[in-house]
Amino acid sequence: MINVRYLRVPLQCKNTYHMGKIKSIGILTSGGDSPGMNAAIRAVTRSAIFEGWKVFGIYRGYDGLIEGDVKEFTTESVSGIIFEGGTILKTARSKDFMTQEGRAKAFETMKKFKIDALVVIGGNGSLSGAQEFSSEFDIPVIGLPGTIDNDLYGTDNTIGYDTALNTIMECVDKIHDTANSHNRIFFIEVMGRDAGFLAMNSAIAAGAEAAIIPESSTDIDQLAAYIERGIRKSKRSSIVIVSEADGGAMHYAERMHNEYPEFDVRVSILGYVQRGGRPSAVDRILASRMGVAAIEALKEGQRNVMIGVINDKMVNIPFAQAVKKDKPIDDELINVLGILST
Repeated sequence: MINVRYLRVPLQCKNTYHMGKIKSIGILTSGGDSPGMNAAIRAVTRSAIFEGWKVFGIYRGYDGLIEGDVKEFTTESVSGIIFEGGTILKTARSKDFMTQEGRAKAFETMKKFKIDALVVIGGNGSLSGAQEFSSEFDIPVIGLPGTIDNDLYGTDNTIGYDTALNTIMECVDKIHDTANSHNRIFFIEVMGRDAGFLAMNSAIAAGAEAAIIPESSTDIDQLAAYIERGIRKSKRSSIVIVSEADGGAMHYAERMHNEYPEFDVRVSILGYVQRGGRPSAVDRILASRMGVAAIEALKEGQRNVMIGVINDKMVNIPFAQAVKKDKPIDDELINVLGILST
């Protein structure tokens, strides 16, 4: 069971920035973009302004924090963005922020603009950086889980996951038409280098015969079992969803071609199309709720926590748990796919 209580540990840090009561916050997006980030930016901005706080948008993630690419936001700054994909704040993966020197420059930016706390929207790497920065300089930081991979522990869903899942489903639906018309086997690669949530759930939603995911050590014998069950007993066309890990779809298609040369095998790598598009209603609502919850957490004196949703309730999960604990795939999903693909 996930422990949703947050216990503050005394910090042993010489270079601290004690702000007292929060009067202003900064918000940034980091790492890979995900649909719904703009809805989260909007919610955080308007919730903070509602509390009478100043809001500063930080552009280009941690790089922007280091370089001072900061602009004060008003309610109008986030008007009309809830339906837009991507992030108006832009995003980046910052190598400089991984260094002590880079984080020190980011700290100086916060002092320059009198930013008392940060809200960071991103995935595992982004929240790991937020945890280190907060601990190093004693700065309140709240994280929002923005990643299509849905791989952060302590939340049932991450911002962008639902939209990406629906994008994959729509693409696979179209590929089904070609697979059936030509009696082909398609290996469709989806994102999720370390987590198979997109692959597993899109396989169920799109009626695929199999999902090859990082959490399961699927070898050619297991793959052959899927093929036997899904093709040889009923049809010669098939869809197999493959996470991008371990060589991805090309690797398994090559093995399939070598083992079963009688089948016509094709590969489709969906790539960055999975990150784009307007966010679904589910992601817009989730991002909005999480944005409001982030400001509530700061009001309560929380820091070093990620906002999550468990059983449709907002919870605060310590960064140490969110970024370090593995989020398991439900065995029921694997069982459902196995039964329905027969």
